[in-house]
Amino acid sequence: MAEQLASCRHCVERIRGTWPRFLQARKERLQQQERYGAAAEKVAENILEDLFTVVLDWSLGDLNNQVGYADLLLTRLGIKYLIVEVKRPGSLAWHRHAVDAALQQAMRYASEQKVCCVGVSDGVMLYAADFRNGGLQARVFASLDGPDPPESLWWLSTQGIYRACTAPQAAALRLLPEQPVAAAPGTAAGDSNLLHPKYRIPASCFAYVGDANDPKTWKLPYLLAGGNVDTSRLPKAIQAILTNYRGANVSRSSIPEEAIPDVLVRLGRAAASLGHMPHQGADAAPVYHELAEKLEQKGRLQE
Repeated sequence: MAEQLASCRHCVERIRGTWPRFLQARKERLQQQERYGAAAEKVAENILEDLFTVVLDWSLGDLNNQVGYADLLLTRLGIKYLIVEVKRPGSLAWHRHAVDAALQQAMRYASEQKVCCVGVSDGVMLYAADFRNGGLQARVFASLDGPDPPESLWWLSTQGIYRACTAPQAAALRLLPEQPVAAAPGTAAGDSNLLHPKYRIPASCFAYVGDANDPKTWKLPYLLAGGNVDTSRLPKAIQAILTNYRGANVSRSSIPEEAIPDVLVRLGRAAASLGHMPHQGADAAPVYHELAEKLEQKGRLQE
């Protein structure tokens, strides 16, 4: 467990000790928002700079701006660890569609630069996830304006960023409520988001994404454009892997074998969010029983 590591304990102590100072600096940086009713994206970038260098243990030299269009890139000894798409304060919290659109951008930059962790933030919230095996696995969700220091930020420290996160599900569930939230005034997803030419949805709506910049590699749509589960496509996506749904079974050329367990976990979480998994009700459909069996076989049913 991460909390047993000395580096984790030291980092958590640092987070607790520096959090009041971070909140005070954040409040001062946001004074222009109170003064003029809005703040520029640069303000959110400054807040994140404080977060990574004061609350966490990155140096100023580790922070890179506008590398390959990525707003913020964190490196250590020249190795790229985290790309963060930054939006103006208040434009993401707590608007699900805006978060998904920002994640879509971050995934494209991560694909281009071969970075395995992406994040989005507006200076109010911060969400980060590992981008691997064709999808996102939640790493951290943190509110940046609350009085309680989010100790899970350890997973974004220099000692935590390269480790496999052991508690991803809570972060994802806290970030993405089932019902979408109305957008803040002036918030727009923008017209530059890449959509699949057939389904007209972004990469984050697919269970597998080979290359976030190439829609031909996006397989198994299972979410709606707003981020909610597509109840008609979810069982079809599961059947395409586990059976031979209308002859449209998944081939190794479209989804590599090593990615299948993560894809099944992704689909299982979507099914669980609807209450469709066998442990949630005796009337679960056969496709979800089959999914549960295969997840148990892989030792990942608990996820």
